[in-house]
Amino acid sequence: MKFSIQNILENQEYQLIPLQQGDFESLYEVASDPEVWKQHPNKDRYQREVFENFFKGAIESKGAFKIVEKSTRDILGSTRFYDFDEKRNSIFIGYTFYGTKSWGKGINPQIKKLMMDYIFQFVDKVYFHIGKENFRSQIALERLGGQKIAEQEVAYFGEPTRTNFVYEIKKENWI
Repeated sequence: MKFSIQNILENQEYQLIPLQQGDFESLYEVASDPEVWKQHPNKDRYQREVFENFFKGAIESKGAFKIVEKSTRDILGSTRFYDFDEKRNSIFIGYTFYGTKSWGKGINPQIKKLMMDYIFQFVDKVYFHIGKENFRSQIALERLGGQKIAEQEVAYFGEPTRTNFVYEIKKENWI
């Protein structure tokens, strides 16, 4: 099946714009706060050289976005589609992070809704890797209807393997 995993997606308040090489500095500004990565499996991504590797993986994925607040044009964070599986008719959403100023404002559910409303036109299942200690993201996914279905060792682009939970949302259960 042919579809793009890097269309511009937007609602009234936010845009997901395909990530480009020139976005590094503005995205790193958001990512350079250690608090952002405290519960993530790779807690040192706030360090420039570690984030450079993360950003390189995002660009090479050809599925990454910067999250932009339309009214201010501020970059709030990043997310991506990855690992499309034609046989299982599924894809992953992940590598999502937001700066702390965006926390607790209901932004993540809106971004996930944009992504899932779009991608469920093409797939039947969406999966998420969530770090075993990333309780904030686990709760957020469960609120969206995600079901924890597995535990898996995941090696992020150029990073050590970490234990993650796999969550699933099926098209038939999406609101």
